Amino acid sequence: MVDPIPDRLKRIYGEWNIRGAILFSLGLQIFLVLFASWRKRTSNKFMIFLLWSCYLLADTVAVFAIGHIASSQGNGNPSDPPDTGNLLVFWSPFLLLHLGGPDTITAFALEDNELWVRHLLSLASQVLPALYLFILTFGGNSLILPTFLLFLAGCIKYLERTYALYLASMDQFRESTLQKPDAGPNYAKLMKEYGSKKEAKLPTKIIIVGQPDRITYQRFIRSTPRLTDLQVLKKAHHFFDIFKGLIGDLNISFPHRSESRDFFTKLFPDEALQVLEVELNFLYEVLFTKAVVVHSKSGYISRLVSSLAVVAGLAIFVFHVKKHDRYGNFDVGVTYALLVGAILLDSIAFFKAVFSNWTVVALTKSNYRESLPWWQSWAIRSRLKRWSKTISVYNVIGYCLKTRENWIRRIIYETGLGDNFMDVILYVKGREFTMDLWEFIFGELMKKSTLAEDDLDTANTIYAARGNFILQEKKWDSWRDSLKPYITDVGYDESLLMWHIATELLFNTNPNKPNLDDIEANNNINNNNNNSNEINNKNNEASLLKVSTQKKYCKILSDYMLYLLIMQPTMMAAVAGNGKLRFLDTCEEAKRFFDGEEIRSAAAHEKACRNILDWPTDVKPIHVKGDASKSVLFDASRLAKELNKLDEEERWELLSQVWVELVSYAAGHCRATAHAQQLSSGGELLTFVWLLMSHFGLTDKFQLPKSHLRAKLIVGK
Repeated sequence: MVDPIPDRLKRIYGEWNIRGAILFSLGLQIFLVLFASWRKRTSNKFMIFLLWSCYLLADTVAVFAIGHIASSQGNGNPSDPPDTGNLLVFWSPFLLLHLGGPDTITAFALEDNELWVRHLLSLASQVLPALYLFILTFGGNSLILPTFLLFLAGCIKYLERTYALYLASMDQFRESTLQKPDAGPNYAKLMKEYGSKKEAKLPTKIIIVGQPDRITYQRFIRSTPRLTDLQVLKKAHHFFDIFKGLIGDLNISFPHRSESRDFFTKLFPDEALQVLEVELNFLYEVLFTKAVVVHSKSGYISRLVSSLAVVAGLAIFVFHVKKHDRYGNFDVGVTYALLVGAILLDSIAFFKAVFSNWTVVALTKSNYRESLPWWQSWAIRSRLKRWSKTISVYNVIGYCLKTRENWIRRIIYETGLGDNFMDVILYVKGREFTMDLWEFIFGELMKKSTLAEDDLDTANTIYAARGNFILQEKKWDSWRDSLKPYITDVGYDESLLMWHIATELLFNTNPNKPNLDDIEANNNINNNNNNSNEINNKNNEASLLKVSTQKKYCKILSDYMLYLLIMQPTMMAAVAGNGKLRFLDTCEEAKRFFDGEEIRSAAAHEKACRNILDWPTDVKPIHVKGDASKSVLFDASRLAKELNKLDEEERWELLSQVWVELVSYAAGHCRATAHAQQLSSGGELLTFVWLLMSHFGLTDKFQLPKSHLRAKLIVGK
């Protein structure tokens, strides 16, 4: 029988399977230590896929190499130098180092943390083969000492990773955020004393006295016109310690709510964003990296021991190679690459740890001061961006037109390959996150926080609002009854889709439609006008600019929320309802309508919107279609017609405020773990809104104010 695999290929595989796997494993470790942190800074699907692939391959390749080293003992190639087997055994601890992974990534998803037990068992299953090789060659292995040192370093690294996964698992993370147990005043002792005094016929009574709140805070008073980098860092870490309990679904104390509101209501919007960025970065590093393990006393000790072990192993190997020439030159080169690579990885990890936010916070806690040495200040100022700063947008009208443009796209859609992954590639766009959009959202939420103050009922009303709270304002009295059914009489997903389509129709049928790519260039108004006509022109220009800006906000938030509803179903699961089915039904009706109107190109986007808006909708669609279809296309057209009755400035003012409520409703009602998961994929604007709402006190995760009354025993004479 003819062997389908030539002997030459078998020989090449036999010589290179271990060497190639080890070098590939080293390359993966270097790539991950340098680029793993990019996943918090990019929403690029290709980059995230590449990092995910390397993360999975790193373990697979290391396990493959350890297994082949173990099976190769006693089956060496006769042409190999005499001590090649001992050198292979010396390589096995490096693979334990690689299985320990870099500090920059322990988990790719939150679910990975829940598998810490599996990693613990995997530790045992990989250490045992390495230990077997160590014992097998103990007597005649001249590299036994450096092998032991590297074995020790590898075990430490693997334990670090397993412990980091354990600490980030949801049960343990929740446990770590709990307050210390508090039994309260000693009721049993008080009642015993009270009873004994009564039995002694002494005049005794119990009075209730007040006590100060044990959780106190110092009100924030600005000492500088702007927050310094150090103040941003310290405040972010302080609030991270308080609000991280939200991830474990725990409530925050009322005094902490007051402290947070007091601080954030005194910030400029960009300062608040900086604090939130650093706070979420702390959360990302706790959940997805080794930060908690590394920045601890045990972490410092273990890191010192493992690094010294690697350096000592290199020194011993250099001395040994000079004294004995019993290894192949290439294998010696591979060994040097592994040793130097291990030291390089440790050095990179060391510098990352020294210049990390955790180190700066630890140093300022141990030696409080308002200024830092130059190297620490540089570490804060020179930081890379902490999230992608992009907003993904998706548009129902554009999608319906583009899926019909050519047969390739139609095949992709009809075969189901377009679901989510292909749709993201073909139809989702990324827009740059702008500070003016953040200032608008921040201002709207601050106004609501000011209305709520310490009134939890009002705060809960705002938290539950999805467009209806803004309609309570007196200026919208005339429109409340006609617009409220599109908010309160339907589910959130249906409401969001209707307001999205209505926004799109109005945006594209207005003669003064702004260009989203160029509008920023027109944001300056000439302030040098002196006469009355020029002042009037200035006011008109300011009014037009306000309308254009609000249109831009509405368009971006509308497309962004549709992207989340359709493309991020896991994140939006708590509020999505039948959103995907409703979206698909709406698309089917839109395509049928476009076919009838002979609108067959994405270039006819404005015409499509105009035709939908102009189509007669005197009878409610549900009276014609019943509930057979969940399409909201012409319901949205009816909503757009109602909004068109307002003058332009009022229309876009109302729409922009409704969209902020729709965004904040989704942000507040999505699961906290869904927000946390997005931190490893570039982050989401919705997560920043969620955390800002929490800091403003606009959430249901606060404890009711506690009574601080205490009983006191009084004995009369």
